[in-house]
Amino acid sequence: MRCTLIIAYNGTNFLGSQSQKESKNTVLGVLDAGLKKLGIETKIIASGRTDRGVHATGQVCHIDVPPYWSNLEKLRTSINKIVAPSILIKKIKIVNEDFHARYSAKRRVYRYIIKSGSGNPFEESFVTFLQDVDFATLQENIKLLCGTFDFKFFMKSGSDVKSTTRIIYRAFAYRHKGYIILNFEANGFLRSQIRLMVGALLALSSEQIIEQLECQKRYKIKPAPSNGLYLSKIKY
Repeated sequence: MRCTLIIAYNGTNFLGSQSQKESKNTVLGVLDAGLKKLGIETKIIASGRTDRGVHATGQVCHIDVPPYWSNLEKLRTSINKIVAPSILIKKIKIVNEDFHARYSAKRRVYRYIIKSGSGNPFEESFVTFLQDVDFATLQENIKLLCGTFDFKFFMKSGSDVKSTTRIIYRAFAYRHKGYIILNFEANGFLRSQIRLMVGALLALSSEQIIEQLECQKRYKIKPAPSNGLYLSKIKY
């Protein structure tokens, strides 16, 4: 039977989410090893990949589970005992056999978390600390990213994709308990696109952002650090 897993993970010490032949220290690599210990041999398909150091609160994967694992709550508990503490299976549910975690997804939501001031050892792995943030300008300029654009100038080199056009449905910034939260919702994102967009918002003027969005000029942008980025929700 096909099941979806809603997963949260601390990406700090992982080499990204995707399985790698040269290393088992990835989110899916650890999850795959955990499933094998429970006698489940299946290919794990995720909604998308996250880079090294990126976190998730709502990653979605699908797996094919043997019918003898009919007690899904027991399965969830068993997996969590193995993959803890950096990975947590929040929910497991049965879906149709034609469900695909990646190709069935309609929208993806990411959040980027910033905090003004000096860093501290308790949040360094989960928040990007910046000394000075012009929140009013950030809140205004992030709206420029909404719409359908060719984001080829907001993509890490070496990416292998058929199209670099993406639709951003929502992009906004807000404050919450001392943090600045940037929210992005799109039909999909290119490799490092969000980190490059955040980098642009922090370094470029509105005119420069528009020029880069319209592929008129490519500015040298430093990607925002990975530790502030979270895959928060997949919409189907």
